[in-house]
Amino acid sequence: MTNLKLENKSVLITGADSGIGKAVALLFAKEGANIAIIYHSSTDDAEKTKSEIENLGRKSIIFKGDINDYEFCEKAVENVVSEFNGIDILINNAGVQFPSENIEDLEEKNIRKTFDSNIVGMILLTKVVFPYLKEGDSVINTTSAAAYQGHPELLDYSATKGAIVSFTRSLALQAKPKGIRINAVAPGPVATPLTEKTFGEEKEDTSKPPLERNASPEEIATSFLFLASNDAAQITGQVLHPNGGLVVNG
Repeated sequence: MTNLKLENKSVLITGADSGIGKAVALLFAKEGANIAIIYHSSTDDAEKTKSEIENLGRKSIIFKGDINDYEFCEKAVENVVSEFNGIDILINNAGVQFPSENIEDLEEKNIRKTFDSNIVGMILLTKVVFPYLKEGDSVINTTSAAAYQGHPELLDYSATKGAIVSFTRSLALQAKPKGIRINAVAPGPVATPLTEKTFGEEKEDTSKPPLERNASPEEIATSFLFLASNDAAQITGQVLHPNGGLVVNG
């Protein structure tokens, strides 16, 4: 009988209605975890992901809301703890981006929304979840190769992703005495609904990494599984780089 890497683990994932988050949710469910999902607006996609998880024989619950709403975070986490008898793994994956070729054209509302969605909400939700985490549990944050390389059309987005790296390293130091591991994953170009909606496939093709193709969400999800499992027992404060061969520092 195959040993499941996450048997009976309780996982909370943000932004798992599609893309990398969905791929992580399904992979974790295959490895024995029950999955709670926080999503912002795509109810049909979230319901579909929930059904796919349940078809794998695992429990799933979904919550529609904004992680910048502290009360929403508290209620959602309370519900997850009640339903799943705790939280063992938090995956902070939700994010938005608003490309602009010129800093002068950046809209203030979009800058603030990008920071709120990508880093402020992440910190708020982690703050609420943290008291429930125990030794051996983990938090995994989604950052980006853009945090290291920059991106000429994603100034504010890249800045938030850099902030996520610093947040990951700092929380890892704080959490070390408690035995809670804090890590991140920094994908390169990935074919997801977000990137396709933002750039279109043709534009995205011009920035392919050395392996000459964009990754699939499923190829990125395995990095999250490694960090969430006991295989990564000696890894904290680190960032994995499934980016197709882009050379980055960090």
